[in-house]
Amino acid sequence: MRLAVEGLRLLGAVALGAVTAPAELVFLLLALPFLSHPNVGAAARRLARLEARRLRLDPGALQEGRPVPYLAARVPVGVLGGLVITLLVYGVGAAVLILAAWGRGEAFDGMRPSIPLVAYMVVAGVVLLFLDLSGVVGVHALERRLALRMLGPDPTRALERRIAELAESRAGIVAAVDSERRRIERDLHDGLQQRLVALSMLIGRAGRGRPELLGQAHQEAQQALAELREVAWRVYPSSLDSLGLGEALAGVAERSSVPVRVACDLRRRPPMAVETAAYFVVCEAVTNAAKHAGATLITVEVHEEDAAVIVRVRDDGAGGAQAMGGGLSGLARRVAALDGTFELSSPAGGPTTITAVLPCG
Repeated sequence: MRLAVEGLRLLGAVALGAVTAPAELVFLLLALPFLSHPNVGAAARRLARLEARRLRLDPGALQEGRPVPYLAARVPVGVLGGLVITLLVYGVGAAVLILAAWGRGEAFDGMRPSIPLVAYMVVAGVVLLFLDLSGVVGVHALERRLALRMLGPDPTRALERRIAELAESRAGIVAAVDSERRRIERDLHDGLQQRLVALSMLIGRAGRGRPELLGQAHQEAQQALAELREVAWRVYPSSLDSLGLGEALAGVAERSSVPVRVACDLRRRPPMAVETAAYFVVCEAVTNAAKHAGATLITVEVHEEDAAVIVRVRDDGAGGAQAMGGGLSGLARRVAALDGTFELSSPAGGPTTITAVLPCG
């Protein structure tokens, strides 16, 4: 069904191109003496954008300087498409007339149905239909290639833009790593280190004749171990390697102070870089919602769509989160490093929704 719909859409695009080609030829002939006039250039650009939409190309990514040469170059291609469509219509019409005549028991052009004649007609019709449909596909591909070649972005500029994006992404990753290191250092210095100092003092006082402090020292040791595990999980969860993303996210839900519902539907394990990025997106979003949003429920959804992993975290908190605040900016840089997209929707009053699209290719 989908193939048939796509085929009809392609057939319609070629037929429409056959109609617009003569109209564009008339436009070019009339505008030829006035090519230097800005209104002529603007009209040519509008026609080129319409052709881009017909071919399902992005009109905003097309060059502005070559619409007139493009319109002139595509006229013969459009005429070729019209000829192919005409042959297709003629062939289908002839087949309908033959079947109608033979169905009434009449001869068609002096020919009456027989097994050899019917077999010949069927084979010839199938071959001609295949050749005609191949011609439609070929004309459409030729039109797209012509549009991309004459209107597409300059390869040098596209390469320069890609290099700039990679440089920005690399700088973002370095900044994100440095920020994460500083946060780990704060966690160790302000939390675990202070607790270990207190534990050392308690053990020392207990050794000087105050055994009642041993219970408190034991409690401090348990708290220090819990904080050490939390820091280790924030650096990298070991269960992500052994058990996969679903189990790692289940661990995030168990450790959260706010109820978290996790729905992880992946047909196969994504690449390690994608899995790691998805984990940290969920971990940071859950932490922010629990600490700052006053949320009572957090919903996590992870699924595959078009060769990408979609991560969506939604909470019912107060909203007002900023994409450049806290650890969210680091998450955006981490996602961008994988050529993914990171979106934050957090109106005042909530809800807050974080969506990350992580390509797997």
